[in-house]
Amino acid sequence: MKKERHDSIVVCGTSLAGLATALGLTKAGFSVALLGPRSVPTTPAPDVYHPRVYAISATSQAFLARLGVWNLMDARRVTPVQAMEVHGDASGVVNLDAWQGAETALAWIVESGQMERALQQAVQFFGITWHAEKFERLESGVVHTDSGRVLRPDLLIGADGGQSPVRKAAGISHHSRAYGDTGVVTHLTTERRHQNTAVQWFTGDTVLALLPMPDTADGHQVSMVWSMPEAMAHELLALPPEGRASWLESRLAAATGGRLGALSVRSPVFGFPLFIEHSSMVAPGVALVSDAAHRVHPLAGQGLNLGLGDIEALVDVLSAKESFRGAGDIRVLERYRRARAEPILAMRLATDGLHKLFASQAAPVVLARNVGMQCADRLPFVKRLLINAAAGGKPGV
Repeated sequence: MKKERHDSIVVCGTSLAGLATALGLTKAGFSVALLGPRSVPTTPAPDVYHPRVYAISATSQAFLARLGVWNLMDARRVTPVQAMEVHGDASGVVNLDAWQGAETALAWIVESGQMERALQQAVQFFGITWHAEKFERLESGVVHTDSGRVLRPDLLIGADGGQSPVRKAAGISHHSRAYGDTGVVTHLTTERRHQNTAVQWFTGDTVLALLPMPDTADGHQVSMVWSMPEAMAHELLALPPEGRASWLESRLAAATGGRLGALSVRSPVFGFPLFIEHSSMVAPGVALVSDAAHRVHPLAGQGLNLGLGDIEALVDVLSAKESFRGAGDIRVLERYRRARAEPILAMRLATDGLHKLFASQAAPVVLARNVGMQCADRLPFVKRLLINAAAGGKPGV
């Protein structure tokens, strides 16, 4: 029988990270309350998909399954990625298949809305207290909301996004650098089947990814994530909807070389600025998770996986703490920070390094990176390393 814990924890933020944090800590026996607006999940029409999707790694999928959330999602709207093609800006290409790493899938493509709906259902099932108000300020460990409510938790968790009011209120050090790029997202109808393959092109100043999604009445479907310079994105987003579709379709044909045949835009086009950010993650009585703690370039699709790793580590650290220490004890929270330091740094260096590597147009660099990709594609043990990393595990053969 699970030991009941009585530490009072407030999770500020009610999107994916906040809901998953509250659910994980509640299942571990802690007394938890959510703080933030409550959105009403809607049931999507059969051929309408949420504009934002995530590539969920095997490690994250297992964590969501342990939370009881994975099976709450509509399996017909979840697409396994069984192979991946990564193209350089010349002749370089790396092909990865799940079978090469003895995996059933490299990742699963899931809509943000599907995950949020499932997490809300689980939160409701467990009867987690939800204060549908906004965080206003933090004074000597006391939380004040915009409605005048006063909360005195042992631990306040900031799961409140990249602009994190909790992080600012707690005075946690934070470093941010804008890439000068914009992530443009939409869904496309494709002439050819995607065959559960994710395809990515590094084109020098842009990174284009097409992620497999369920077919619709219009045909085969992929989700597009295109990281491009701000000026290029501004040109696109300044156009009316019809103009955006025409602009994208003409440039996609050139960028993809017809890999999936003719491509047509089938959903609204959105853009969001890209940053690399990191913080010290903890202060006495305060811990940060996910985007509130760090953000990385989306070229590897690992942002949410990194955040779910934070949540799993925080739950584990708090569950293993000595009984005489409170959940907000800085000695306990430092264990969480140390547990996450290596994986966060590794992902930050990997994504930022790849971005810089392919941004350079110096002839020797272009040659080296494409030759390197060709070599990697011929080495099975390198592929196993890459597949293991994509699945969220530690490198190994």
